[in-house]
Amino acid sequence: MSGLLVAGTTSDAGKSVLVAGICRWLARSGVRVAPFKAQNMSNNSVVCPDGGEIGRAQAVQAAACGLEPSVRFNPVLLKPGGDRSSQVVVLGEVAGEVTALSYRERKAALLETVSSTLDGLRGDYDQVICEGAGSPAEINLRATDIANMGLAQAARLPVLVVGDIDRGGVFAALYGTLALLDAADQALVSGFVINKFRGDPALLEPGLEQVRALTGRPVQGVLPWSEELWLDAEDSLSYVADGVVGNPAPPLGDQWLRVAVPKLPRISNATDIEALAAEPGVAVRFVTEPSRLTDADLVVLPGSKATVEDLAWLHRTGLADGVLAHARAGLPVFGICGGFQMLSRRITDEVESGGGAVDGLGLLDLEIEFEPKKTLRTPSGTALGEAVTGYEIHHGTPVRPGDDLVPLITTEFGAEGAVSGATSGTHWHGLFENDAFRRRFLAHVARQAGRDGFAAAPDVSFAALREGQLDLLGDLVERHLDTGALLRLLDGGAPRGLPLVGPAAMHAGE
Repeated sequence: MSGLLVAGTTSDAGKSVLVAGICRWLARSGVRVAPFKAQNMSNNSVVCPDGGEIGRAQAVQAAACGLEPSVRFNPVLLKPGGDRSSQVVVLGEVAGEVTALSYRERKAALLETVSSTLDGLRGDYDQVICEGAGSPAEINLRATDIANMGLAQAARLPVLVVGDIDRGGVFAALYGTLALLDAADQALVSGFVINKFRGDPALLEPGLEQVRALTGRPVQGVLPWSEELWLDAEDSLSYVADGVVGNPAPPLGDQWLRVAVPKLPRISNATDIEALAAEPGVAVRFVTEPSRLTDADLVVLPGSKATVEDLAWLHRTGLADGVLAHARAGLPVFGICGGFQMLSRRITDEVESGGGAVDGLGLLDLEIEFEPKKTLRTPSGTALGEAVTGYEIHHGTPVRPGDDLVPLITTEFGAEGAVSGATSGTHWHGLFENDAFRRRFLAHVARQAGRDGFAAAPDVSFAALREGQLDLLGDLVERHLDTGALLRLLDGGAPRGLPLVGPAAMHAGE
């Protein structure tokens, strides 16, 4: 036996961070460990060195293991482009569009891909820590499940179920998740973890004992709430609209720099703005209505999995007019990927939306045409005189640029991005993670916005901040989980003779 599956009572219960923490703890102990998520549904993705695309959470988990990201860590990625359809990415490559119903027909073949990929990882590493998707108790989906108990059954993985106590009702969620499973699935659920606890642990003890008595399974640990953990959110739902991102330190000068980021309905790679939020004196806020733009120094239009639809949403909400007014005042606007495309004068899309030609915001004198083949690459170049790296994930291609446009980045592929006055943008994700560029960019924005009292910090290392958070996750696992019990599960699998609860118990022996 080598590995376990971390399932959750809900989405955003803490699966991703718990997997990252276990991976970091094992890696620091000298264990060769890898992460795995059979199926991820997220528009937050990265490009791997092997050329494919995976969910960002698995790239972060790979970093916790000391590994480069690989398509093997997330063989199936679903990227929602609307309420009823998603793009399917298999082993890093686009493999068509599906609806919820049509996807069910593909799952048998995908289970083979998932199982063979996991088998290969288990042969190459001492341990593989798997992350489930959503909840394992989605009983309407169990028959075709490849990410939760379906995967656990196929690979004979012990399962830990994590619940978020900050949401309330965690004991009911833990018990109810187990009780809705059939007998075979319950036999693999080996314990529970409670996440985001605030307060005196002694107050929780009676509940922990009752969970053990009711289910026959221990709570393997209680992870405390930590204000320091905010980077690399798996999903845009983790960001509060109209709330400041992260925990910004006070400014070095006597003025703050205020950044507004429209929270698009199909926002992708929302984590691009986290490097800005890590800077002292930079207050980054997601916004959903135009009044929040009136006092912003910088507006960042983020990536989108549905550029044309999200552009229409900007118009419906009045945010488009707010962005245009901000730009007309000579204040800086920056677009990333889909947001960069929205800044153009025209977008022709027969690929993603099938909507044909629509007008963009017209702040950059170029047009965007969508190509059937997605661009996936990890380029390097120079921007604002600094060496930069990033990654590209897009169908849209800039065409017919005006004579007044200046390239933002010089790369081995030629010019990338565009600058026109105080408006600029690029298809690159991860650009702000380049520390020297970020400092120059913020200083430039402060001058454009008239924030002479803002001073960019000279020493913020975003990579070091991320490593610090991964170490913190490893520390939390080591200090607050029963690591001896975890090792027994990893090496020996689920204990035998675990009791049944709920309907499975009532029907036992029939």
